[in-house]
Amino acid sequence: MNSQKPLNRRNFLGQLLSSATAGLAVTTSWRPHDAMAGPWPEEGWQIGCYTRPWAKYDYRVAMDAVAEAGFRYLGLTGAKTKTGRVIAAGTSHEEAIRVGEEARKRGLHIPIAYGGRFPANKSVQAGIESLRKMIDNTQAAGAWSVQITSLGTEKTYPDYCKTVAECCDYAAERKVALVVKPHGAMVGTGPLLRRAVEKIGHPNFRVWYDPGNIFYYSDGKVDPVEDCKAVDGLVVGMCVKDYQHPKKVAVTPGDGQVDFPALMRRMAKGGFTHGPLIVETLKSGDLAQTLREAKRARQFLEQLVGRS
Repeated sequence: MNSQKPLNRRNFLGQLLSSATAGLAVTTSWRPHDAMAGPWPEEGWQIGCYTRPWAKYDYRVAMDAVAEAGFRYLGLTGAKTKTGRVIAAGTSHEEAIRVGEEARKRGLHIPIAYGGRFPANKSVQAGIESLRKMIDNTQAAGAWSVQITSLGTEKTYPDYCKTVAECCDYAAERKVALVVKPHGAMVGTGPLLRRAVEKIGHPNFRVWYDPGNIFYYSDGKVDPVEDCKAVDGLVVGMCVKDYQHPKKVAVTPGDGQVDFPALMRRMAKGGFTHGPLIVETLKSGDLAQTLREAKRARQFLEQLVGRS
């Protein structure tokens, strides 16, 4: 288990940059953010937090807490709404606009909006219509990307991949990127994520890594520090999630089994040297405790990347 003790930032940054330089020398000249839609920063880390720890409340409660905890970046996931999410395909265009306005009032930018599953198992056209609605709402909220968490089963995988491929240009025209995170089944590991990116074959579809889920869906057997090698050159952001065995992800980053310093060194070697780092889960508690955990998570990440 990792501790929350302060890191030696100078030593860690030196190792990180050294690894990044070495890794980029052996990878292709393509960089993770090339040709991606949306306002992806060209340098630096964008440290933020998802709404998930406050999912049983109105999303404005989450926004207030994320801002109070000192984050400037917000990930949209669960909330007390009709859809169970801050925005979804079924969210009205007007409400999606309102979400963006509420975030901006609090000085928050939105790198990622959870898109979840879409009904490509019913038909490719149904999947396309649903995913396009999610893209439209993501654009309306001013978010940079839609997070996809499922590409179906072995039987429906071709239709899911076709659906995403058909939506990549549509999303790019609206300056929205499409990203996939590890979430079991056909996207449960780094090799499967690479397979999906290569099958869909569009520069506006990339990987949003989640080390906690690599542990979770492998029952603690697959170490993300090793697994992430398979997605070298493909990662544009990270869902910062830790893990405690068995099957626990309601863990504040740094308190679980994910070796974040080693993970960041290895991912830098593979080209992930800047981008969003968005905390998804925290130790459970009441509002006051969740706020304390959110602040602690921000401090941990700032130490991790050498930000004072």
